[in-house]
Amino acid sequence: MRKKIAVLILAGFTLSACNTIGESAGLGALVGAGVAGATGGDVVTGAAIGAGVGAACHATNTC
Repeated sequence: MRKKIAVLILAGFTLSACNTIGESAGLGALVGAGVAGATGGDVVTGAAIGAGVGAACHATNTC
């Protein structure tokens, strides 16, 4: 459980460094795939969710 939380915190800090919506979506996809792979989930689904969250985060200025 600690590993999952640490990965999510790191992902949040990483996404906050993006300047464009494309960078946020791309990095979100990368982080989502990594988290899914590390936790035994489907990597493609993780990438899709990560891209959506990264783009939404950038669009709403929440990260």
